[in-house]
Amino acid sequence: MKKTSVSIMYDDEKLNAIRLYMSQRDLDFKEEFEKSVDALYAKYVPANVREFIDMKGSQIKLPKPKKEKTESIDLPKDKIGVDN
Repeated sequence: MKKTSVSIMYDDEKLNAIRLYMSQRDLDFKEEFEKSVDALYAKYVPANVREFIDMKGSQIKLPKPKKEKTESIDLPKDKIGVDN
């Protein structure tokens, strides 16, 4: 699935405190933030819509088959069994 960037305004001191205490527990801010956004998605987006999005995202797009180019070869008529 295509990813997009999310930008929010948040108190700088609070954010620094979050990062400080998360690092003490060997936690990654970005991973935990993504888990929080996933929880919001699961809570507010209806199950049938989530299923549809999952199906749409898991479809494998097969490349269209390329048309084969056929080359004509001019052979002498006596070589291909054609009478003059």
